[in-house]
Amino acid sequence: MDINSDDRKKILLHSCCGPCATAVIERLLPDYDITVFYYNPNITDPAEYEHRLAEQKRFINEFREKTGASVELIEGRYEPAEFFDAVKGLEGEPEGGARCRECFRLRLRETVRKALELGADCFDTTLSVSPYKNYAVISETAEEVLAELDISTVPRTGTGEFVDSNLYYVSGNYKKKEGYKRSIELAREYGLSRQPYCGCCFSEREAADAAARRAQDGGSV
Repeated sequence: MDINSDDRKKILLHSCCGPCATAVIERLLPDYDITVFYYNPNITDPAEYEHRLAEQKRFINEFREKTGASVELIEGRYEPAEFFDAVKGLEGEPEGGARCRECFRLRLRETVRKALELGADCFDTTLSVSPYKNYAVISETAEEVLAELDISTVPRTGTGEFVDSNLYYVSGNYKKKEGYKRSIELAREYGLSRQPYCGCCFSEREAADAAARRAQDGGSV
């Protein structure tokens, strides 16, 4: 199969980070023309955001050189205030709870908007490759976003014209078939740094607290 064929579906793939993107890109590549969309205002520390973005860029560049695949990367706007507004009132929720659902909604809504602007056929997210992220919640949230946005007729960027859209959600559960294990292998192969928390200050605090408890317990889980 020609991985650069014009006949394949064009997918906009939201990426939460380089390590998670590795296995998802590898799995989608035989069937899709991939554009990676790095939109993560939930990474509330600017230095951490820039580090993760740099790792994402480096992986894609090295992956293209190694495979010859024409995977593209688009960076979304970085405004952490959008994240804080989205999760207002949910700051005390545990990791994996209602706060995370709203974070998913924020990033998936922007992914849908960008996919419509670009004229993509479909969209998905790397979030589901993580065993710490609930696939059912991610999928349900993506479908809700599609339902709330009128995508039947949309403006095409830079043309001033409106076109019909049949944008759909691929809904890949990328942790299946040992997807998470494969992402670890590829991250190691490409020398990518992996983080022990999702990105926001709340998840970072929870991860630090969990590490402190493990240390107190002598390393037991």
